[in-house]
Amino acid sequence: MSQIKVNTDLKALNNEIAAQNKEKLHSCGILTVDVLGSPGSGKTTLLENILPELAAKCRVAVIEGDLATENDARRIEKTGVKAVQINTNGGCHLDAKMIERQFEKIDLENTDVLVIENVGNLVCPVSFALGEDLRIVVLSTAEGEDKPLKYPTAMLKTDAVVVSKTDIAEYVCVSTDKLIGNIGTVNPDVKIFTAGKTDGEYRAEGLVEYILEARKNLK
Repeated sequence: MSQIKVNTDLKALNNEIAAQNKEKLHSCGILTVDVLGSPGSGKTTLLENILPELAAKCRVAVIEGDLATENDARRIEKTGVKAVQINTNGGCHLDAKMIERQFEKIDLENTDVLVIENVGNLVCPVSFALGEDLRIVVLSTAEGEDKPLKYPTAMLKTDAVVVSKTDIAEYVCVSTDKLIGNIGTVNPDVKIFTAGKTDGEYRAEGLVEYILEARKNLK
């Protein structure tokens, strides 16, 4: 039986390109945020609601990652923020090379914050750096209280977690406090935010300020 020798560490190559991405983005003064989460966790809805406030205070661009369609990029552009779509055609995550290819489509010299919405998945995207400065995991109450315990790597390899859909927690028999407690059990140092509708208005208290502070510290 013939053997196939693999001489290239694909993750090492990805990490090398990710480092180059970060260097290029930093040279333009750009903070890059990688948003992770399961399909349906509320990533795009979160962005739709925070981007107008963020864009009022700095220049923002978005890269959308999905297996297929340009639906999310169109949703984002309705907020007035420039968005480009990457379709992976079955791939379960974005990689650094995919991000690098989008640079020519974005006016980097006139961008302060680049937001990347990764493919819906809590496993594969965690292992592939893109050149980001911040990782934010979106975790919905509808996914259950034990999700952080079942996917600990996603909790450990992130800077912040947004617990989304807090307004429906009681209807899916989930305790938001217990969910947040389980996140803290896995990663006591992670920053935690909540997002959902209160009195008919979507709120994600403190998240925009958190991103802006990170951008300020980048300088």
